[in-house]
Amino acid sequence: MNRLHVHLSVKDLEKSTRFYNDLFGVEPSKTKADYVKWSLTNPPLNFAISTHGKAGINHLGIEAEDQGELDTLYQRADQLQGLKLNEGETVCCYSRSIKSWVKDPQGINWELFHSLNDENVYKESGKCCITGNCG
Repeated sequence: MNRLHVHLSVKDLEKSTRFYNDLFGVEPSKTKADYVKWSLTNPPLNFAISTHGKAGINHLGIEAEDQGELDTLYQRADQLQGLKLNEGETVCCYSRSIKSWVKDPQGINWELFHSLNDENVYKESGKCCITGNCG
């Protein structure tokens, strides 16, 4: 099952964390000094907040369950307007993942990715995701 991904940039991480804990009724699955993530099952949602970037929508995405689902997402994106950036395997948001990015007609960045494992850094040194909001 794929999961919708929403990443918001926030001004006050602590206040926003309390708000989303209450809204979702669960504690986050990952908490760092500059980043918090909830992996919800109902609805299936990978919801993240961070202090990186201007407050508001950082980016949207679809988290694929496996490589086969990711390949299907890539094919769909190629048919629409092509992949803007294929990062391959990279570290961003305290996770190692395989990802590509595409912009919708309004210019909103969509991340198409499959997570491999947790990492201890927000991003790999010298690399940054397409949003430019990787800190």
